[in-house]
Amino acid sequence: MPDEPLVLGIETSCDETGVGIVRGHTLLADALASSVDQHARFGGVVPEVASRAHLEAIVPTMQRALDDAGVTLRDIDAIAVTAGPGLAGALLVGVAAAKGYALAAEKPIYGVNHLAAHVAVDTLEHGPLPEPAVAMLVSGGHSSLLLVDDLTAGVTPLGATIDDAAGEAFDKVARLLGMGFPGGPVIDRTARDGDPRAIAFPRGLTAPKDLATHRFDFSFSGLKTAVARWVEARERSGEPVPVADVAASFQDAVCDVLTAKALDACREHGVETLVIGGGVAANSRLRLLAEERAAKAGVRVRVPRPQLCTDNGAMVAALGSHLVAAGVAPSPLDLPADSAMSLTSIAVAG
Repeated sequence: MPDEPLVLGIETSCDETGVGIVRGHTLLADALASSVDQHARFGGVVPEVASRAHLEAIVPTMQRALDDAGVTLRDIDAIAVTAGPGLAGALLVGVAAAKGYALAAEKPIYGVNHLAAHVAVDTLEHGPLPEPAVAMLVSGGHSSLLLVDDLTAGVTPLGATIDDAAGEAFDKVARLLGMGFPGGPVIDRTARDGDPRAIAFPRGLTAPKDLATHRFDFSFSGLKTAVARWVEARERSGEPVPVADVAASFQDAVCDVLTAKALDACREHGVETLVIGGGVAANSRLRLLAEERAAKAGVRVRVPRPQLCTDNGAMVAALGSHLVAAGVAPSPLDLPADSAMSLTSIAVAG
């Protein structure tokens, strides 16, 4: 296997069909097909709709990635695919496709962890990851803090959401405010015209008693409920709802908790690098607040460009490239799709 392997990655864990191709740490192609518009009228992702969309998109997206990179399947050294966590039906489409391509082209296959891939994608933009590092992954399904000693060997979970993930809370508050789906981008835009200090929304799991048992865990369900109660009270009194102020105050509450806990984890473990990934990492307030607080704490923040924060094939290819370069054995061809894949497993063992 070459020092800089040419790896193709397939991502189908939710509503994005992604195929990426990397050589070492260099991104050659990142083709994407999204079914988000098909889910918008339901106010959230419908698993059956997502699976069908992946079936329709996987072959043309694969061909587009190969064309963009100027390579053929025969040129690829290995194929990586998201094996979990994610929606079971959606994962099965990607895993089945990867198996077919790997078998047809006689290439090794790596079933990789979706969350670890969100960490690996940063290396395509900022180079090798200093180890150890703390990674904060924030998306519609996950809010996690991880200690990364060796991305190819495993990561240590420090904390996670105990109810609504950050992105899920954004979607629910956006629906409450009549903004549609997905909620993250529209709340980010709306909040720019609002006052983040207008409404004192709660910061979940930050009271001393909570920090004693959930120091690095997250909870956004109470915040979502507080926003709903505040809006309902305004409507009952006949007063207009200041949507921009609500959006800004809610967003600030989420970003305040995320950044405070992430930097606390860095201090606790003597880490000087914080990597932020996942769809919510594209949020402008989160990026700004993380940079400001990290600078004061002497911590370097690494956040991929927004297009690489959301689910994509490039991140899967990036993790696959790490595994190949480290000499990790490929996964078996009969690897399963695991919707609840644990972060203690970076790849499906061979």
